[in-house]
Amino acid sequence: MRSAVTKHVRRTADASRQHWKVSRQQWTPFHRTASSHVGPACQPPHGAERIGAGIGRMSNLVFDRGQGSWVFTESGEKYLDFATGIGVLNLGHCHPKVMAAVHAQVDKIWHAQVNIAFHRPMLELTDKLQKAMPSGSGLDTFLFVTSGSEAVEAAVKLARHATGKPNIITFQGAYHGRTLLTMSMTSSKTIYRAGYGPHAAGIFVAPHPYYQDRNQKHSDSVKWTIEQLEVMLLQQTTVEETAAVIIEPVLGEGGYVPPPAGLLQGIRDFCDRHGLLFIADEVQSGFGRTGHMFAVERDGVSPDVLVFAKGVASGMPLAGIASRRELMDKQPAGSQGGTYAGNAIACAAANATMDVMMETGFLDEVQARGKQLTEGFLALQATHPEVIKEVRGPGLMIGVEFDDSKVEKGFAGKVSKACLARGMIVLPTGIFETLRIIPPLTVSASECEHGLALFGDALRDVLEAS
Repeated sequence: MRSAVTKHVRRTADASRQHWKVSRQQWTPFHRTASSHVGPACQPPHGAERIGAGIGRMSNLVFDRGQGSWVFTESGEKYLDFATGIGVLNLGHCHPKVMAAVHAQVDKIWHAQVNIAFHRPMLELTDKLQKAMPSGSGLDTFLFVTSGSEAVEAAVKLARHATGKPNIITFQGAYHGRTLLTMSMTSSKTIYRAGYGPHAAGIFVAPHPYYQDRNQKHSDSVKWTIEQLEVMLLQQTTVEETAAVIIEPVLGEGGYVPPPAGLLQGIRDFCDRHGLLFIADEVQSGFGRTGHMFAVERDGVSPDVLVFAKGVASGMPLAGIASRRELMDKQPAGSQGGTYAGNAIACAAANATMDVMMETGFLDEVQARGKQLTEGFLALQATHPEVIKEVRGPGLMIGVEFDDSKVEKGFAGKVSKACLARGMIVLPTGIFETLRIIPPLTVSASECEHGLALFGDALRDVLEAS
């Protein structure tokens, strides 16, 4: 017999499901208003002083609930969320199918530790993930952990076991995490690694074409990058010492930078020539974010190891790696794992998330909304060519870079705060003046229109105040 608690959560899920459907239909038309949200002016709440100073935060808002593309504060304000927990909430807040799956799993088992036994949600998830892997990749074996950083470390450990070699080549501008190893692999900003040395050994950083030609596009940027990789093997780390090359198929914290055409294939060919493994860090670009299930599919490239996290479980802590069985089998039992790895509730959320993402037409809609937003930002660029330098990125992983030769340092941060004051959340990224646009993949056309209007108003606010 269903308990009273179970009945309550079922009613809550049903109510939320109906509210989510209604909210998706009734946010049109939107009414543009002057800046009226407390946003960046919000004062710290009680208890904030007990949070460690090492956590950076864009506002002092206290979020109370979320629904679809919107978040609501304790004071009742609503904000259009074009940050989605830094690309985590790919289905938006509290998607009804994910909510129902989580509620159902709570009644069964919460923590079925992976070193002790299997649990059904994880076994089901491996089947769904295998079907979602890039076509022809051969990625058929999975390892689950909790965070993106853990997953990157698991990929490096696998590469070292599988090849018997220690060194890893990363790329300039990469963000791979904040643990000792992954911060040593990160070069998007010094803040992530400053003061934490000495760093892990065996990490070598290759130049990324974005930093070579951001002011002057070179037709040979891919060729130049691959040549630099070849030079690295002659000057810094030998083939006999190098296990793998790892790259974000779209730079995340490095500025939301898609690769020039042919770069990923060039890296794949480089790895094949020298017997190195190719690791794709899809933590931020995976699970539909670019309009493909994984960003490597845009270039028809298959990695040896694919790292995933963020969007896989709609906000539940879950991450992992996918590889081929012959590589995974080279690791001894006990060499990977974690206390909360592959948590049962997180896997249940991931199963529901995957079900939605695999529905016919889902990725087509992501591409359509990405096209709508990109065209909208390009129209803003045409209106403000003196400040907007570039609009870039596939799908709903869009970067808007301001011309740092014409705007003051911190300009992107000011636009972000102006957006927040008007009821919209967007985040800066990279060392240049860039904002990243990361709405839910379920965002509606009218919400995109509203977001573009808010962004344009916020940009004008900043320009008028300059």
